[in-house]
Amino acid sequence: MEFTLGADEVVRRIKHLQTSGGSVSKKQVKQSDPELMRNALFYFPSWEHALKNADQL
Repeated sequence: MEFTLGADEVVRRIKHLQTSGGSVSKKQVKQSDPELMRNALFYFPSWEHALKNADQL
């Protein structure tokens, strides 16, 4: 499996979703941006961890 985004880019895209009013629910992101979900789960133990990491920046 190829991972196209770095951890920093994953966090940036999550923050962009949050600030633009997009849904960050796991189900929604899986459907709307599977690449983001795949990469987030590669770099972080769970989607929730990725969200927490994005909130800290």
